[in-house]
Amino acid sequence: METRTLGRTGLTVCVLGFGCGAVGGLMIKGSAADQERAVARALELGINYFDTAAMYGNGESERNLGRVLKSLKPELYLGTKVRVPAAERRNIAAAVTASLEASLQRLQLGRVDLFQLHNHILVDGRDGDLTPEIVLGEVVPAFERLREQGKTRFYGITAVGDTAALRQVADARAFDTAQVSYNMLNPSAGRNVAPSYPAHDFGSLLAHTKSADMGVVGIRVLAAGALSGSEERHPHGSPSVEPIGSGHDYRTDVARARRLEPIIREGYADSLVEAAIRYVIAHPAVSTALVGYSTLDQLEYAAAAANKGPLPAAALDRLAALQNSFVGEAR
Repeated sequence: METRTLGRTGLTVCVLGFGCGAVGGLMIKGSAADQERAVARALELGINYFDTAAMYGNGESERNLGRVLKSLKPELYLGTKVRVPAAERRNIAAAVTASLEASLQRLQLGRVDLFQLHNHILVDGRDGDLTPEIVLGEVVPAFERLREQGKTRFYGITAVGDTAALRQVADARAFDTAQVSYNMLNPSAGRNVAPSYPAHDFGSLLAHTKSADMGVVGIRVLAAGALSGSEERHPHGSPSVEPIGSGHDYRTDVARARRLEPIIREGYADSLVEAAIRYVIAHPAVSTALVGYSTLDQLEYAAAAANKGPLPAAALDRLAALQNSFVGEAR
């Protein structure tokens, strides 16, 4: 499987990552045996970046991943995240430090490779989320102290929130990485879209992360499963999922995903899932495409898709035409 450099971290990561969140749910609700088999198989397939967070399953994802890593003792790169609660914004440094200490305890590790801010970044910091000024003035120094203490090698952001705020933080070049929402339903992080495109406009954010030499972890690659073209949810996964940056609701996303099926009928990919993975890795600014799994079979399928490589230019042009048919619709 293809590998890429994760920005200025210098880490070499596989183009397909292993998401340990609730959307797929395997590392939260799966059996211990299935979790260990999936991680072991992912490593055999060449997947070497695993992504979790303190909030996934209220710590269960980290606990389960920690148990598996202790058993397998593999060589891999691991990232986790902190979401600073609104009640703790008066002492962000303490909240960030306590969160990582708790994560390390659950993971049974002395450090992580990547520690990421999970809060949305908003111009006005409403609803308990953080402004760029707080992120750069308070979060960065707290993260840097943790790096100096050897508890994380690198640090990054989850690039969700106001586009102007995200650009401001990326352009500051303070963070090593960014998790960026980019998929076939919302291509705006990777290219310009019409003002009436029915999705959050991320304003070619990938150009800003590339200019800042940030590694990019592509997230919402399958739009939380909507890009399967099915509303059916696996029992391990979240029973309902709020879209991030795409349509008004999951059903809307699924309906639009089905309108991209000509890409399958015309022979560019065997399924929407395959097309979605290959679409994201076709963007040169993306270091790894993070996919969550409910089953081992889903992992195998995603790996087979990634092994086919990025979609060709003709497929990308066809998708752009199909995406343009959404312009003017209600989000």
